Amino acid sequence: MPEETIFRKIINKEIPSDMLYQDDYVTAFRDISPQAKTHILIIPNKLIATANDIEVEDELLVGKLYTVAKQLAKQEGIAESGYRLIMNCNSDGGQEVYHIHLHLLGGQRLGKLVSI
Repeated sequence: MPEETIFRKIINKEIPSDMLYQDDYVTAFRDISPQAKTHILIIPNKLIATANDIEVEDELLVGKLYTVAKQLAKQEGIAESGYRLIMNCNSDGGQEVYHIHLHLLGGQRLGKLVSI
């Protein structure tokens, strides 16, 4: 998996984004191809290619993705009505960029995730 991803360039502000949050550990920005009225990507600043690559030492970092998501949902006014958090893993899971990222989706009623 490549060390250089489009997300690394966003973290480093080498390419523009609609950034909503950044600290030493996490960056969050609006998705350029939103799948809902609100679609924000929350990523660790550390490259972790897939969910399969998360290690014990990454537990606090991955947990921070969720606390930032909670904060952004409140900021976007969707915390009370509800939202969805998704992390895809590998190609069958729909992962397109190999740098883990949490999708925060909301601002509308969301349908079933998977039909069986």
